Amino acid sequence: MRHVVVRGPDMPTTVLRPGERLAFGRAPHQVAGAGAPALSLPGCAPHVSRLVGVLAVTGETVTLHWSGASEAQLSSLFDAPGGARRVVVSQGTTVTLDAGENQLLLLRGKQSGADLRIDVEIVVDPLDHTTHTVHTGWSGDPTAASPALPRHSREWYVALALCEPWLTGADDYPRPPSNREIHDRVLAWHGYAWNLVRPQRVDDALRLIAAVAFGPDTNPFTTEDAARKQHTRFAVARRAAEVRLVTPADLAEVERARRSRR
Repeated sequence: MRHVVVRGPDMPTTVLRPGERLAFGRAPHQVAGAGAPALSLPGCAPHVSRLVGVLAVTGETVTLHWSGASEAQLSSLFDAPGGARRVVVSQGTTVTLDAGENQLLLLRGKQSGADLRIDVEIVVDPLDHTTHTVHTGWSGDPTAASPALPRHSREWYVALALCEPWLTGADDYPRPPSNREIHDRVLAWHGYAWNLVRPQRVDDALRLIAAVAFGPDTNPFTTEDAARKQHTRFAVARRAAEVRLVTPADLAEVERARRSRR
């Protein structure tokens, strides 16, 4: 079982399951047709094609077909056989993506003339045969479905590290974990930590976790000022634990996996 998480700056996060496809570009809905899954890229330059690419997910592979007139650079950052790779994709190219984190740069794809970045993370979990829906916020109704993060995704592990004091009952912990502590915990549990060694990547994950845990109206990342950043992190950690984005059972699972690798 695998799922694909598509994200990027100022871009809504999209999760794809086997059998699903995603068309993306400046105005992909005009090409893909009504009702077809499509993602409009934010801030596209006028020369960017309405449809630049299509991601297709099967049970075994994830492929990218590039149909845009502009070229893009594809980087497989971690799990590519033999290490990271970088290739240029041009019109008509079809490429199979590697497990782990891939980065797609649409060259000079933004109105400012800068490259437009799309992150495509492929998460493989052979033990997980269930379907997990990503919800954007929790209604507060205990009978409603809880919000969820894709299991074993980068954000799921970051949420575990962030919420660990609450999940272990040590909720009098004087502060939430730092970016470095989150990176180290994820590395210990998972064996690699994407590129969470870069603080900005941890902050990106925390923003997504907050969006899922709180929803758009009460998200402290958008309602509190920068001076209260530490209070914001504390609030996100407590909320994520309260609405069970991650659970003590999840923490026990990753601890068992860590011990089994010793």
